Amino acid sequence: MLNYSVHPEVYHTHANYKGLINMLEGIWVRNHDPGDGIFYIISGFANYNGGVRFFKVFENHLNAGGQVVAIFAGKTSQRLTSLQIVEKLLELGIEVHVVNRNRLIHMKCYGVSSDNGNSLVVSSGNFTGPGMSQNVEASIMVTGDHFQDMNFSWDDLQRNILNQRWDYHRPTLDNRDTPAWRLLYDEIGGEIVLDDTQRSTLIITLSASDTSRIDGRVPVGTQYFWLSRYSYDFFPPLTVLNRRGRKRTYSTIITMHYIDINETDENCRVTFEAENNLDFRLGTGRLKATGLVTAGDIAAISRIGESEYELRLFRQATTTYTLLREHAINHIGNRGKMYGYIENSEFERLANVHLNRR
Repeated sequence: MLNYSVHPEVYHTHANYKGLINMLEGIWVRNHDPGDGIFYIISGFANYNGGVRFFKVFENHLNAGGQVVAIFAGKTSQRLTSLQIVEKLLELGIEVHVVNRNRLIHMKCYGVSSDNGNSLVVSSGNFTGPGMSQNVEASIMVTGDHFQDMNFSWDDLQRNILNQRWDYHRPTLDNRDTPAWRLLYDEIGGEIVLDDTQRSTLIITLSASDTSRIDGRVPVGTQYFWLSRYSYDFFPPLTVLNRRGRKRTYSTIITMHYIDINETDENCRVTFEAENNLDFRLGTGRLKATGLVTAGDIAAISRIGESEYELRLFRQATTTYTLLREHAINHIGNRGKMYGYIENSEFERLANVHLNRR
């Protein structure tokens, strides 16, 4: 089988493989038995949110007797591969190789080597949140007879890559003083300045489940906005694991400025449902029982810093709503909820507002 896609939701040749992350779900989850063979990850860039969808998948595969091999590029000044993703993969038991950027690995290949079937995904998308979600990336997936026709061998590719006279390192958790760790950047520590591509505004149409506790129809329960499953690059690393419940979630804490009610929540939680519906949910408890919006209205969430956001609400039948609604072009689920991203400068122009700069 051959499948091609350009994401986010630009073009695809098969409905089940609309982008890189869908293809990886296909080869590592839907069409694969845990423990069968070796998973491969080769990517020039890697960060925590690039892998968060698959941590449990890797864990199940390893626990069932399978293997996972990852090869990344690294150099702290270039912010190529983060120590958070390497730590997590090593904790799971994955074999990780890091090559110094002086011999840059720019290829992005993913797949499975197994006696029961091999697969290969070649993509422009890195193993990062942006590479998996909102960057425009092209990917091709090769399985079955087409894989055999290529005479491709994962074992030969890995052997030939690692046999190059490049500056390779094998990080381990028991010794953090080795050169390998100095090639990795810290996603959480230190001052991080967003570049212009990360300063964007998420436009979402609100469903009844988003607003039922705001407009008073459901007075009890926790207030959330449900976001797209492709929100990996819009939030900081989702490194906070849930301590309760059987289904694993990954969260991050952000600062949210609620412009409409002039309040700030410095403990706003964003959660990825890793073992449920794979959606993101944004805690918006400060809006509960305010009556500010109802189903069909719009929320605009602007990222103004690494962990700092502004939220504004827009009612239907207003000029600003009409202007913003045109940018919510992608579906969330199958009930008419939509989302889209625009640059912060464009949002300021359309909504006639001024965002703070952090």
